[in-house]
Amino acid sequence: MLDIFSRMVVGWMLADCEKDELAGQLIAETCERQGILPDQLSIHADRGTSMTSLHVAALLANLGVTKSHSRPHVSNDNPYSESHFKTMKYRPNFPARFGSLVDARGFCRAFFDWYNHDHHHSGIAMLTPADHHRGLGDAVLAARNGVMLGAYGQNPERFVHGRPVVRATPDAAWINPPMVVRVVADPS
Repeated sequence: MLDIFSRMVVGWMLADCEKDELAGQLIAETCERQGILPDQLSIHADRGTSMTSLHVAALLANLGVTKSHSRPHVSNDNPYSESHFKTMKYRPNFPARFGSLVDARGFCRAFFDWYNHDHHHSGIAMLTPADHHRGLGDAVLAARNGVMLGAYGQNPERFVHGRPVVRATPDAAWINPPMVVRVVADPS
């Protein structure tokens, strides 16, 4: 499970088969571990049998989780997940084939740890997902700004585009943004 705002992998499971009970277990355990309260979470999922099952639908309703699904017959409807999977598959140590389920879990454990804590993500101002998820982004960006301004003060000629500017983190992230309703006054 990927928190699209922070880009942090907040929960994952690797099983030898796809079952609605396993999907439900992953969602319930992740919500509990992250301290997610009812009506606080929206899940966007593919239209696989597990995620569209009555078992998962009932679990989401009990947890107060809003759900949305990808468009029918569209495999790349979630750019955040697509980007995440590309990052995983292009890692130098991604194998052509896993030797076993244990090997695959070991790879995922190491990859998700690296991704969350060491990978600096371009979509969140080059912060790590863990720093952004924990609300440390402003402090990290302030420190980065201080270092960059210090470097600029010592060697301004190295900055051909002028004084460096540290990008801010995004205010929101959406897959399906809420509809904006505009009220237009009647001119008559």
